[in-house]
Amino acid sequence: MSEQPELPGHTEEAGAIEEAGLLGRLIDRGGLVFAIGIVASMAILLNEVALRYIFNAPTIWAHEATIFLCGVAFIYGGLYCTVRDRHIRVVLIYDVLPPRARRLFDIAISLICAAASAMFAYAAWLMVQRAAFRPDGSFRLESSGSAWDPPFPGLLKVFLLVVLAVMALQFLVLAVNYAKGRR
Repeated sequence: MSEQPELPGHTEEAGAIEEAGLLGRLIDRGGLVFAIGIVASMAILLNEVALRYIFNAPTIWAHEATIFLCGVAFIYGGLYCTVRDRHIRVVLIYDVLPPRARRLFDIAISLICAAASAMFAYAAWLMVQRAAFRPDGSFRLESSGSAWDPPFPGLLKVFLLVVLAVMALQFLVLAVNYAKGRR
């Protein structure tokens, strides 16, 4: 079995990279909640299959509940990958750079990602304004319009806004810690 080169900021043990700081460690620990949500969605679907095909008594809530649980997990997944430095990257140039140049690339990439996350958070805020507030300014979350009619669409949009704002902050933390040369 061939050994893979160790990447900066990575160790063999799982978890947030050191440059992610306290915020990154908290985000990493929060991933367990969303992993449990994926398992819960599987249990809900198994329950629904049994109720529908064995007892001929389907529920009105299983489909929307599983979509919501999986949706929040996927949204959180972007933030989770950020703190573990497991996002997709093209390493054709990055891998041949000396450590100092990689550090500069890490700073620049983190700042660009922070700006992009902040812009996406602003776009999410525009969605939240329509999904969480009535034209008169009162608060009411957008709902699905189904027979069960949960407020999941509005909750997903609010959650997306929060995650993108935290992601922008996390990228700033990464940029600062890369600039300080923290390992």
